[in-house]
Amino acid sequence: MVGNKLGDVLSTYIAPVGTSGVREQKESIELKVNYGIVDDKFANKELNKSVMIVGTKPYTMAKDSNIDMPISALGENVLLSFDPHILTIGDRLKLGSAIIEVIEACTLCKHLTKYSNKLPKLIVNHRGIYCKVVKSGFISVGDDVLKENL
Repeated sequence: MVGNKLGDVLSTYIAPVGTSGVREQKESIELKVNYGIVDDKFANKELNKSVMIVGTKPYTMAKDSNIDMPISALGENVLLSFDPHILTIGDRLKLGSAIIEVIEACTLCKHLTKYSNKLPKLIVNHRGIYCKVVKSGFISVGDDVLKENL
């Protein structure tokens, strides 16, 4: 049973196959259980890290610190209107027709220093959350994000 609305999907991204990992914005993305995101170069690799969700907070924090960083720079697949760090491991979210489960907080990547040496420490607790796909489906811009009540 699905419960409370936490926020909305603001944008969705994939890292197209054959690219260096630069994210491409999409109106919707397709998730598959035991696979990941269709057409994403990281699909079918680390299944517990198939989907990365990020809120707007680290982007606001960077901007407030005069760090110029484009949306999707954190490597997210889904940008949310709320900080997903309010969630705990094992929480399940329904986004569109897909359901994902929170696995772990993202570690900070050294590539973030290309925007600023202080960025990794600034956003350490807000970088994003890795999730696995537990129900195949589509996530589209504008979808509600609902926390499942188990």
